[in-house]
Formats: sequence, C-alpha cells, structure tokens
Amino acid sequence: MSLLAVGISHQTAPVALLEQFAMSRDDQVKALHELVESDHVSESLVLATCNRVEVFAEVDRFHGGVAEVSRVLARQAGATVEELSPYVTVHYEDQAVAHLFTVAAGLDSMVVGETQVLGQLRAAYALAQELGTVGRELHPVAQHALRVGKRVHAETGIDRAGANLVTVSLDHAEARVGPLAGRPALVVGAGSMGALAATTLSRRGALVTVASRSPESAARLAAAVDGDTAELADLPRAIASADVLVTCTGATGLVVSTDAVATAMAGRTGRPLAVVDLALPRDVDPGVAALPGVHVVDLALLQGERSAAGGDPVTGPVGADDVSAAHVLIEAETALLRAERQAAAVAPTVSALRSQAAEVVDAELLRLSTRLPDLDARARNEIARTVRRVVDKLLHEPTVRVKELASTPGGVDYADALRALFGLGIDAEVPTDGTRLAEAVTVDPDELRPGGAA
Repeated sequence: MSLLAVGISHQTAPVALLEQFAMSRDDQVKALHELVESDHVSESLVLATCNRVEVFAEVDRFHGGVAEVSRVLARQAGATVEELSPYVTVHYEDQAVAHLFTVAAGLDSMVVGETQVLGQLRAAYALAQELGTVGRELHPVAQHALRVGKRVHAETGIDRAGANLVTVSLDHAEARVGPLAGRPALVVGAGSMGALAATTLSRRGALVTVASRSPESAARLAAAVDGDTAELADLPRAIASADVLVTCTGATGLVVSTDAVATAMAGRTGRPLAVVDLALPRDVDPGVAALPGVHVVDLALLQGERSAAGGDPVTGPVGADDVSAAHVLIEAETALLRAERQAAAVAPTVSALRSQAAEVVDAELLRLSTRLPDLDARARNEIARTVRRVVDKLLHEPTVRVKELASTPGGVDYADALRALFGLGIDAEVPTDGTRLAEAVTVDPDELRPGGAA
C-alpha cells in the first residue's frame, strides 16, 4: 500500500473551475464512500476548502488509484477526466506526505501562513474517522500532518501578523472605502469563515451586522462581536446600510443578486460599497462588479494578483527566512514519517520470521521428546531454554538491522530479501519508496505533467 494525493487547487486552476469542485459535507461523505468502495483505494480523506479539493488515499496500485480518484473528482465537477487533466496535481509517497505537510502549515495557501487550513484539515480528518475511511495507514499520516502544522506556526514566524484571506481582502476593501473604524459592515454567513470575518471587522472598529440562514448562529456570532443581526430576506436594506459586505456562506447558488445590490445602492451617491466574496462557489452575482460605486474583492481577484506577481503567493509580512525555516522543518518531519512508515512496513516480516523460528523450535522439541521419552523434566526444560536462546541470538542481528535499514532509502528491499531467504510466505504490505517507484513506473505523458501534475 502507498500514499497518493490527487487534487486541484488555486495553484493550478482558475477560481471558475474550482467552483465546479466545491463540496458540501454531504458531497464529501459521498466521495469518501465512493473512494473506499473502489478497487484500488483502501483509505481516503478529502480536504475541501475555498481554494482546493484534494484527496489523500492509500492505494494498492499507482495508476489504478490515480484513475479512481480522478473519476470521483470529475464526477463532482461534472466534467470528464480528460477535461480536468491539465489542472489536477498528483503526488506519490514522500511527495504526497511533504505536500500534505506543506498544506497543513499554510505554505500552499493563497495567503502564506494562514491558519484556517489547519482547522479544515482537522475537520476533514474527523469526518473520515467518523465514516471509517481512514485506517492504520492514514491515521498516523493525518495526525502527523496536524502536528507539523502546529509546529510550523509555533516555531517559525510565518503567521506572526495573522495574515489570512479575510485580512488581505479587508485590506483591499479599506483601500476602496477608507478605514473601517466606525463604519457599518454586513457579514453574510456565520460559519468559521464568517466568524473570522466578523471578528476581524470588529477588531478594526467596524460596526458589525450578521445575517445567516440560521438565525441562532447569526445571533451567537453577533453577540460575540457586540453586533446586530439581519434577516436574509431583508438583504437589500441591510446592504444599503453597510459600507462593507462580506459573504462567506456554504450555499451552492448565488446569495447576493445584482438586483439586490442595485436596489441597495440607490440613493447613496458618493458612498461606495466594498463587496468581499470569500465563498466557493461564489455568493455574489458577477454582475455586481459592474454596478457604479461597487468594488468587488473575491478569490478570483486575489488569484489574479498572485499570477501577476509571477505566481508568488500573498506573503504579507512573512519573510523569506520564515518560509525557508518552515520548509526545513517539513523536510525533517517528512523524513521522520518515512522512517516510521518503513519501519512499520517491515514489522510483519520480522514477526513472521520469529513465528517461523518458534514453530521450528517447537517442532524439534516435540521430536526430541518422542525420541527421548525418558528425559527428565529438568533436562528437557534446560534444553528447550538453550535452543530458544540460540535461535534468539541468531535472529537478533538480522531483525535489528532490517528495522534500522528500513528507515534508509531502499530499506524495504532488505525486508524483501529476508522474506526470500527464509521462505516467508507472508503477504506483507510494504510501501515502495516513492522516488524509486516514480522512476520505475512508466507514466503516460498525458497522465502526469512535470512536477507531479496530471
């Protein structure tokens, strides 16, 4: 079994395409079940955020696993695997581990160092646990990734200023309408992103109003920021009173129509409105951006700025030294997890070898008892202890060495040799080193792009 990561993100795909992949909780549940019920995937975890949908899976065949995960993603997007091929990234074994650690640390985010993705990964792992789609292979990988994310944030300075999509987007909004202190702001959506938006607005001195499909959630969030609530049915009036509108719901359709904003803008000549849409799929009708006096900040705008900067992510105050330190930590943790996984992989071989030796000893002692039935119990016990001691000493060095060598590149080959030498007929699931296997397999050039993208 080997680890595979297949997905699509803001790194490779436009926001318009990412919208097609947007997953609700029910969608994630369906995808997880579909994945583990397929032929080559035994465990799976789906990470779905506002700028990525990625599947981390344990597979028994590289090509079969890629094909099955790709089919699930294509179904979600309502497209064919061939249509999505240029945008889908594929990582295998060590590359998959390093990629997951990089994502958990916020280094692969649209805004470097943001912490929301760590919480989203924790939620994705919890859902997979609830559904039983993670097992003995993915459990330690996911848990290690969460620890790495925490370490990076605790031991480097990548999030010293708390940069995230909300703060960067509100910076854009302030550039359009001026400082937010004392200004009315409307937040539509009371989930985790809505809570972050409301809290950030409150810290900047804005007067926050919250609207949500759940009046109870809106009331709790509004109370937490000393704000007010509004009904979704009364959006035009609520928007008319706001200088900043932030939307971040989990709706699958548009929440803020062009007509609603146009109605809200009537009679507010000279008073601009900043609209921040952080939802995927988008909450705000694209036509809103064409209305006079309305300035829209959305994921597509942030992605465009990233592209204009040569593909560099939004780093804010994060320094190159902080990012380098985070990558060094991730590299070390990737090597550590590889050693742990490879050591675990040889454990069945070691166990089988010792079991085989114990069976041989037991058979020979039984044979001895039939040939020398008059041997007294004391002598019999001493012979048994001596034989077992000799066998243990003979096995000690190879079993210790194979465990040590398992943590080195190519180490699992020693376990293969041990099985062959001792005729161990076990079906040990020994993952192959990702780098060597990637060089060994023949990959269709249309299936994988350079750098691991398919």
